[in-house]
Amino acid sequence: MCLEFVYHEEKTELGRQQAPGTCPYCGGKVSAVDIETKWLFCFLPLCFKVKRKYSCSSCDRHLVLYY
Repeated sequence: MCLEFVYHEEKTELGRQQAPGTCPYCGGKVSAVDIETKWLFCFLPLCFKVKRKYSCSSCDRHLVLYY
């Protein structure tokens, strides 16, 4: 319980754009979302991470890229 008040995670959407390709499940358009994650310890920033996540705009499924 005490760790919940000491550590805090904030997520912010930086931008959204259309990605190339179609959804393999429904054939809808794919959108790419850039998300910034901040870890805070007693209101002091510890870590910043920026990730890009892909999802379908029609069926709202999260899509994963395999290289």
